[in-house]
Amino acid sequence: MYPELFHIGPVPIRSFGLMLALSFLLGVWYVARMSRRDGKDFEPLLNVAYILIFGGIIGARLSFVALHWGDFSNNLGAVFNPFGEGQFGIAGLNLYGGVLMAIGGAIVYCYFKKLSVLEVFDYFAPTLGLGIGISRIGCFLNGCCFGTPTDVPWGVQFPTGSIPHSVFGSQHIHPAQLYSSLYGLGLFVALHFLMKRRQFVGQLVAILFMAEAFFRFVLEYVRYYEHEMHFALDGLQPTYNQVVSIGLFVGGLAIYLIQRKRNQA
Repeated sequence: MYPELFHIGPVPIRSFGLMLALSFLLGVWYVARMSRRDGKDFEPLLNVAYILIFGGIIGARLSFVALHWGDFSNNLGAVFNPFGEGQFGIAGLNLYGGVLMAIGGAIVYCYFKKLSVLEVFDYFAPTLGLGIGISRIGCFLNGCCFGTPTDVPWGVQFPTGSIPHSVFGSQHIHPAQLYSSLYGLGLFVALHFLMKRRQFVGQLVAILFMAEAFFRFVLEYVRYYEHEMHFALDGLQPTYNQVVSIGLFVGGLAIYLIQRKRNQA
């Protein structure tokens, strides 16, 4: 576990922040390359990239704060204070909160610029897999987003002083971050090759929504969450992310069926 990789003067360079920044840069580079290949104007896509990046970070932070409101209700300055907790950076993000705000912001921009939302999202679909694949390595190095106890041979132990150790001690736990990373990289490769064989506009983003929803729904069973992340629903206790996953899957399926029907017509 390496939450801090190195220092630039007094400023520590944290593994998660570095991996997140790397995923953003590679994602923008990928969209630029694909748009040039297809003869598309990259400038509006770059603006969408900015919206996705900043909207994603803001949305991820706000949703985390909302789900942990008890920790922030008496200290609102900590919501976006990068110098809190004795370190530089903002600790605590929720992926799906960021995804929802980023998608909403991009849709609004595309509407005003009269761009095809689904065509734009198809270009960005592989980059979400790339981002998950890279940023979850940062989660593993940071010791966040960890799994639950397990007896599988590849279970991992986190050192004393880490958050996983404070919850589960020396027990072996699922490397949930690495599961996500492998899934993300595999999703990126699959969507990249599908980009060249796309049958209709919206196909990539539809498959992305369904694949991400299915994987995340299943992953929640081996990932640790605080009680704030669970709902009480008819005797069940699904996580917030599982509820969002259901909506994401339904949305992806609807896009796929509608766009395929239009293409056939």
